[in-house]
This record gives sequence, C-alpha cells and structure tokens, in this order.
Amino acid sequence: MHEEADKKDIKQALVKHNEDPKSQETLYELGLVYLNAYKNNEAESVFNAMLKDNPDSIEAKWALAEILRRRHELDKSESILKEIINKNPKFSPAYISLSYIRYTKTDFRGASKLALYVIKQGRPTVDLTNYVRAYLLYAGAKGMIAHYGGPISKIINGTAVFPALETAQNLLPEYPGVYYGLGSFYLLAPEVVGRDINKAKEYLEKAVKADPFFADSYVRLSQVYQLKKDEVEAQIYLNKALAVDSGNELALDIKNGGCKFICTGQIKD
Repeated sequence: MHEEADKKDIKQALVKHNEDPKSQETLYELGLVYLNAYKNNEAESVFNAMLKDNPDSIEAKWALAEILRRRHELDKSESILKEIINKNPKFSPAYISLSYIRYTKTDFRGASKLALYVIKQGRPTVDLTNYVRAYLLYAGAKGMIAHYGGPISKIINGTAVFPALETAQNLLPEYPGVYYGLGSFYLLAPEVVGRDINKAKEYLEKAVKADPFFADSYVRLSQVYQLKKDEVEAQIYLNKALAVDSGNELALDIKNGGCKFICTGQIKD
C-alpha cells in the first residue's frame, strides 16, 4: 500500500477513497498520500478516522507517531513506535521512523541498527521507498559514527557509507533522499575520501528541486555556499530551511553553532 500511495497524488487518492469511504485501506492510502505531500494536518484527520473505526490499527498508530516526529515531539513519537514494534516486530515503517528519531537524538549507533534491521528484512517484505530510506539512514548514521570515532572507526564505518548510498541510488535514482544523501557525502566526506563541493552542490540542488519541503537539503546547500565563502547565499538557504520547518534540528544546530551534525569550515573549493 505504501508503494501504491507513492504513485498517487491527492486527487487520485480522494477519488479512490470516495469509491469506498468506509475502507481502512483507502483511508490509509489517502493518509499516506497526504504525508507524502507534507499535509500533516489532513493526514492526522485521516488516521484518527482510521483509529475511530479500528482502535487497534498499527498502521494508523504508526502514522500518527510519524506526524509527531515531524512536529519534533520526539519523545511522544518514540513511545508509540516502541509500542508498535513490541506488538508487531516486522512492521518496517516503525523502524524507519524510530531510526530518524535516534539519529536526531545523536544516537547514531541506534539509528544504524534500526535501519540495518529493515535492510535485513529484505526487499520482498519492505516497500521500495522505506527500503531505500533504510539504506540512506544507514549511510548517514555510519558517516556520523565515523566522524566521531577514532582511526579504526573511521575505516570500518566510513567505508560503509558510499556503498549504501550507491545501493539506494540503484533502487531509486531520482528519489530526493538519494540526492540529499549523495550531496551530503560529497559535502562532508574528508578530502582523501572524495569530498567534492561542486558535486555536493549539484546533488543538493536536485534534492531541493525534487522536494522543496525537505528542509535538510537547504541546510546542507547553505553549507556548500559557506565553503564557497558566499555568506549571502549561505544565509538565504538556511533561512529557507527554517521557513519550511522552523523546528528543523539540523538547521537549528547549524544556526546555533552546535555542530552535532557536522559544521563545515572555510576551505578552498
């Protein structure tokens, strides 16, 4: 159903839902389409309607937890997701949402383990987008572990990053998250591993074009311009990130100089 929702726009999902308005399946698909369009309030109404008819719906509970995550209510979301996983250990979307939360809380090892669990479930049992997200989360978390680790950690974890990104790219080459992952790699990787600011800019520009509501892409693009010593453009893109999502953890981290998610220094292009 996640794959079907990924193929539809809101109008198509509404038409299908109106054909069978009492169906949990058409409600769920409509809610997923709203989520894909970042219409979280509309999605919340749909998933609450699902719970009204079926209070035990794991799918609806996950979706409401995902909305809480997007609203940066991480602890509330995490509590629901843990409950879902305890009841249904094979429900992959819950692992993806919880992996995002662990990453945001800088528990990068926890994030990588959750993403790896979904990867090990295998493509036949996981919808394509969540399967790709798992590889992207795994790559991102491994990169952060390498960044904060010693020489051995940098070798073990750092070398896992690009193969995971390549796998994601092979599965969904035009997915905004893939562009973001590759752009972040070329931005943040050490020079000896493949840092390339021009490639970073290229991929991140594709990311914001493909998904104008994904705030993280604007933040990393802001860092690209910082490295190019264009502080005006850097500030413009950071402001765009906060305009899209005022509570975005990556944007606030960079804005406030926390550097939990890697700040970039001034280096020559």
